[in-house]
Amino acid sequence: MSNPSPRLEPKSGHAPFSPALLLGLALRPVRPSLLQPAFDAGLRAVVRRHPDMFERMGSFGDAAVCLDPVDLPFVLLMEPHATEPRLTVRASIEPEEVSATIRGPMATLIALAEGRVDGDALFFSRELVVEGDTEVIVALRNAIDGAGLDLMGDLLRGLGPFAGPVRGVGNLAASLFGWVGDEVESLRRSLIARALAAADAQNARLAELEAEVASLRKQVRAKGRAAS
Repeated sequence: MSNPSPRLEPKSGHAPFSPALLLGLALRPVRPSLLQPAFDAGLRAVVRRHPDMFERMGSFGDAAVCLDPVDLPFVLLMEPHATEPRLTVRASIEPEEVSATIRGPMATLIALAEGRVDGDALFFSRELVVEGDTEVIVALRNAIDGAGLDLMGDLLRGLGPFAGPVRGVGNLAASLFGWVGDEVESLRRSLIARALAAADAQNARLAELEAEVASLRKQVRAKGRAAS
């Protein structure tokens, strides 16, 4: 079964509010091609640590997959060829270019690649959306699971003596993003709580008005019967 994914346009604001979404807003004016060297370097580092990862794709090695981080203003075209895998940053993807699509927040896609989350649970919770040929997705998932990816570790090992300082900066950034995420979630809950309280008050007032109208109608009917 192969159902091509719909054309993936630049993001239209349906992503969950998160620090990654803020980063996505900052990256929106940046051309995807300017981000390509960073993804090329990252893929080389991963392949260097796990040279046989894409060989596990077997007959699905020629099946391109779209990775769509909904909180960032680009999509990734993964071509998992065993000898020459590619990961291309694109603004959009045509349906005929891919066999399947995995769509979700960037943090979720990374956690899925590292095996830190249950993909099936994410799918059923709709935090992760899978479209197209499910056999390709299963093959890619098995290949990645078998490799035991540690994306941050794989990237840092290629930096030699700079790995320590970069890890420190990365940990600081992760802590900062986590703090921002907690603050954003607190703000969201506060706003929702206020909105719910206002809605409850409005509903209570409407109920009072309906009761008053019903009482007035009874009085009018009673007066009508007395007059007759």
